[in-house]
Amino acid sequence: MNSENTFDELSRSDSTGSQMAGVVEQNIDSLVKMRLAKEREKSVQEHIADALTRFSGSMLFVYVHAIWFGVWIAFNVGLLGRKPFDPFPFSLLTLIVSLEAIFLSTFVLISQNHAGAIAEKRAELDLQINLLSEHEITRLLMLMDAVADHLGVDLSKKPEVEELKKDVPAEEVLNKIESREKTERKNT
Repeated sequence: MNSENTFDELSRSDSTGSQMAGVVEQNIDSLVKMRLAKEREKSVQEHIADALTRFSGSMLFVYVHAIWFGVWIAFNVGLLGRKPFDPFPFSLLTLIVSLEAIFLSTFVLISQNHAGAIAEKRAELDLQINLLSEHEITRLLMLMDAVADHLGVDLSKKPEVEELKKDVPAEEVLNKIESREKTERKNT
């Protein structure tokens, strides 16, 4: 197989004409499929909470409420020529807005919990990828060291090379982080 065919296998054109590695395309496809699958797994309540959260975080929500409050107040101070049903200080409006706030905050919390769970899974995936990358880089360093040996390049005066060739267990790193955090908390 010549290098031109190898390059063709490793990359392909996307719709914009730019070259993108086939592995990257596969990873993108996998991520999109996983996200869509997770979206389909959501319960009806989670879909409702997400929709309400999206709406309550929009400018349309602000405009609807500004108009609603304006009409309510205008009506109940007598500007529209009708008998007020909720005169100043607008106790009914206050009750309705308070109930709305309770429900909206609950919907936002539900959506945030769901987003937090997704973020935690992504962080775990990132950690796994980083650990795999660190392991692969360590192996590459060992291979480069062997090539340097074969070529007669003396790396003994470079102690950092030996340090970099060692795998670092994830548990060791996490334990050191936790230990340092505990020390910092005690010092503050």
